[in-house]
Amino acid sequence: MAVLTMQTMRYINVLDQATKVKTSKCFVHNNTVFFAVPKSMVAKAIGPGAKHVKAIQVKLGRKVKIIEEAAENGVSKFVSSIVAPVEFTSAEIKDGELVIKAGNMQNKAGLLGRHKKRLEELKEIVRGVFRVDLKVI
Repeated sequence: MAVLTMQTMRYINVLDQATKVKTSKCFVHNNTVFFAVPKSMVAKAIGPGAKHVKAIQVKLGRKVKIIEEAAENGVSKFVSSIVAPVEFTSAEIKDGELVIKAGNMQNKAGLLGRHKKRLEELKEIVRGVFRVDLKVI
């Protein structure tokens, strides 16, 4: 399980106060705060007309996305929702490692980010959620 920092706990509390949706999965990737909530609670967390998301963004002063929690068979969908609009051809767990095939150099550059910052953020997320290492090819 990922380590919760004071900042992460603050973000989670803001989500809970605004939406009454509970989660323990919150992370930052590419200057966006992501909340992973159960599939049945995504619509409630977003709110009508994205009212809750907008309120949270104002309170935090950061872009916010609410995504569905990862399922055992939903690795590709989970990672895709984090790195969008960057696309990749496949993502699968092999031998204790999540292997993402970028497809082309532009997609790979988008996944890695400047000075591999996005890659490091994504590695932390993958370790916390799936308990495996990440490799982008």
